[in-house]
Amino acid sequence: MMRSMYSGVAGLKTHQTKMDVIGNNIANVNTVAYKSQSVTFSELMYQTTQNASGANALTGTAGINARQIGLGVKTGAINTAIATEGASQTTNNPFDIRITGDAFFVVSNGTDNFFTRDGSFYVDGMGNLAMTSNGYNVMGWQVDPTTMDIRKETVSALRVMSPENMTYPPEATSKAYAAGILDKNDTDVNSAAGKTMNLQFYDNLGYSYTAKMIIRSTDKEGAYTVQLDRILDSTNKEINIDKATFGTGTEVEKSLSVGLAGGYQWNGNKLQKSNGAGGYTDVFEIGVTALDDTAWQALADAYNYGDDIETFKTMKIVHKYQYTNTITTPASTETVDATVDISLSDLFGNQNVDKIPSATDGTPAAATPTPAATLVTARNPLEIGKYSVLGSALLSFDPVSGKFAGINGVGNNEIVLGLNAIDPSGRFSDISVDFSNTTMYNNAGVSTITATNGDTKGLGSGRKLGQMSGISIANDGKIYASYDNGQSKLLGQIAVAQFSNPSGLEKEGDNLYKASQNSGDFDGIGVDIRADGGYMTTGVLEMSNVDLSAEFTEMITTQRGFQANSRIITVSDTLLEELINLKR
Repeated sequence: MMRSMYSGVAGLKTHQTKMDVIGNNIANVNTVAYKSQSVTFSELMYQTTQNASGANALTGTAGINARQIGLGVKTGAINTAIATEGASQTTNNPFDIRITGDAFFVVSNGTDNFFTRDGSFYVDGMGNLAMTSNGYNVMGWQVDPTTMDIRKETVSALRVMSPENMTYPPEATSKAYAAGILDKNDTDVNSAAGKTMNLQFYDNLGYSYTAKMIIRSTDKEGAYTVQLDRILDSTNKEINIDKATFGTGTEVEKSLSVGLAGGYQWNGNKLQKSNGAGGYTDVFEIGVTALDDTAWQALADAYNYGDDIETFKTMKIVHKYQYTNTITTPASTETVDATVDISLSDLFGNQNVDKIPSATDGTPAAATPTPAATLVTARNPLEIGKYSVLGSALLSFDPVSGKFAGINGVGNNEIVLGLNAIDPSGRFSDISVDFSNTTMYNNAGVSTITATNGDTKGLGSGRKLGQMSGISIANDGKIYASYDNGQSKLLGQIAVAQFSNPSGLEKEGDNLYKASQNSGDFDGIGVDIRADGGYMTTGVLEMSNVDLSAEFTEMITTQRGFQANSRIITVSDTLLEELINLKR
């Protein structure tokens, strides 16, 4: 009778434990990603009053089973339904993430790693992705700054909104293409003003510009010229890209040489002069004040010479050519005709020699020169820096098929706007404009040709400085930032942890689990959620997997079990009372 009473007490304790678990399940029916638990019972122990014996063939006696009396019940196990996923709850919060499969998010308090199915995250004041319930950092893999790929190494905090991630750098436009119809009957194309085709592009600082190109017809059928007319910034202010233009200069018509008697002293300063393959021509001045323009020069022998040194005591060089160029940075060179006057003086300031390089040969004249001075006429062009912006190019179309045939008759499809010459710092890139997508068709006199930055695949289009406009998380856990300049950037990837026995994880509160000796270890690196067929869904949270109907059923059976065990105690008490009453 005493054993039955203690068995009843053990039964009450185990059913009380089960009721505690049921109560906790019901209390967490709305807890994010809560995993319900269940209790199983096992026998406590047995008292053997007689051991079992086997049958004896010699004596003919049968075997006897052991006689054992149970001493109650105990809690066998408390299991967590890790593998059972809860229902989905839509939140539309981009940082709320539902995870499928048996994987866990990895979070850290700065010292230890914990694991959770609770994907309710936010971005804290430091820009880190963190849990809303406790502020623990969500762990994952970082992006290699060189390759922009994920580096799968030891997990670390994901700082998705760091200052460097808030903007996307600008880029200068390097490619463009023209597309559409060029109608030969278009009045604009056939006019002197031509048809304007606009191209928007960016410099490397992200500023926007519009290049205005003029398309005009030519006398040849199927041939059109395209010319860069001007460039406007975003405020419609024109930036000057004109080529260098040159004036006519001042021509020397006649001169009078006044010299000193005796020899000249040429020493001291040095003048390095060089001449190209064209050489130069010496002409000699005659000492008169007025003669016919063609009679005061006599052509001497023409000859070539290489670099040499002339030494003078005092020398004055005067350039009398003029040119107009509002941009002062030279790029490539352009051959132009120019005349340069060089005056040489002696110690007393008297002019003795004029050197006049020009692009034309000297003119023979019937005269007798005096050796007062020498005029040197160059036979080589003068090279002066210019900006290599597009001057003009010829577009050719097949007059029969209307298909584009090439640029400048060489079959090339692109023209280059040499805008890098505008700014020596390289703020602009040379833009290659592809015309292969244009055609020449009859379109009722309307040309539809337009220019678009970037090639047909969108490469080289350039962009302005981008401000972060949003963050998205892909189903593989990769985090992307989107920017208002149309770009996106990979910021990192959320790593997950998997265990050989996830039910062996120990609960730590705050929806957290910790690895135990029976769960398996976390290697510190984690795995890709897709490795085991899982995935992540944003804007959705996993709800509790508690089944209320099952819990209430278990509650009823637990209540009845508790009542039955209490009856064991009361009946045992009644029996003891009857035993005591025998003494009366």
